[in-house]
Amino acid sequence: MTSNTAPIKYAQRKDSLYLTIALADVKDEKIVLTDTELKFEGSSNGDKKYEVNIEFFKPVDSSGSTYKVLPRSVQMHILKQDKEEEEFWPRLLQDKALEKNQVKIDWDRYVDEDEEEEGFDMSNMDGGTGMGMPPGGGGGMPGMPGGMDMGGGMPGGMDMEALMKQMGGMGGAGGMGDMMKGMGGLGGMGGDDDDDDDDGDEDGEGDLDDLPDLEEAN
Repeated sequence: MTSNTAPIKYAQRKDSLYLTIALADVKDEKIVLTDTELKFEGSSNGDKKYEVNIEFFKPVDSSGSTYKVLPRSVQMHILKQDKEEEEFWPRLLQDKALEKNQVKIDWDRYVDEDEEEEGFDMSNMDGGTGMGMPPGGGGGMPGMPGGMDMGGGMPGGMDMEALMKQMGGMGGAGGMGDMMKGMGGLGGMGGDDDDDDDDGDEDGEGDLDDLPDLEEAN
């Protein structure tokens, strides 16, 4: 089936691009971003096929870029590779003719280069998916670049099996209990324990007063 060229809108800041593929109800999308190119395939308007195959004017940072499929469009936040560059790109694509026919300025997000004060409003990009990864995202969580795996839900990626082995090395739950009892010996550290220590000192002094006097040697 022949694919149609998808329309593109874009705006830019000194450090990034905001690119919109203006298609509603996109399904079966496949998006691959490299540091020089963007390739998109998907269906819209029923089963009508669309594609994008463009080469950027300058290199971009594919690893830090994200996209999100919304009801009316596909939104992409693409980071420029040279974030310290002082000037806006004169255009989005290497190919001037292709840009003239396929790309439009996103006037809703446009700012003049001399008036730039802040980045794009990213509120609608919450939960965006990292770009440049294979279809399916490698089983990772949406919004994590490269499909990062969170390690089975344990904080910090801790492996449950490894944790159980560590507990087994301490004698299981009993070992944990013994360890906690041992820690109980550290108890006079602050709070009420300081008062108990003070009381003990006073009691000790009282015990000394109760001792009988030593007899003097003849």
